[in-house]
Amino acid sequence: MAHHQPTNLLLHQHSRMLEVSFEDGAQYRLSCEYLRVYSPSAEVRGHGPGQGTLQVGKEGVNITDIEAVGNYAVRLIFDDGHNSGLYTWDYLYLLGKQFESKWREYRIALEEAGHHRMVPIDHA
Repeated sequence: MAHHQPTNLLLHQHSRMLEVSFEDGAQYRLSCEYLRVYSPSAEVRGHGPGQGTLQVGKEGVNITDIEAVGNYAVRLIFDDGHNSGLYTWDYLYLLGKQFESKWREYRIALEEAGHHRMVPIDHA
């Protein structure tokens, strides 16, 4: 697996976006909502395949703090109290690269569960 190193990590709290740039030139703007619903924590993902919990009502969530974890990850502190996921550089890269498919998957899962997002966001 490739190891992606970030060159810049910038939180835009007003727009609720995290901007991440990598050594290979890749740049991603990821919403706090997207990062929250795809948290790598066991609370969200579960302890095995198919054990994840659909996150609902996270449209307005924001990141209040970012803590470095060694040289390989960050812990994102969300204003809804969630803080248990470690976002490795490779995982952040993957979330950026696979944004369109993962976001579509999330939206479909919400609809199938009878939930509707309340606030549209612009990921551009």
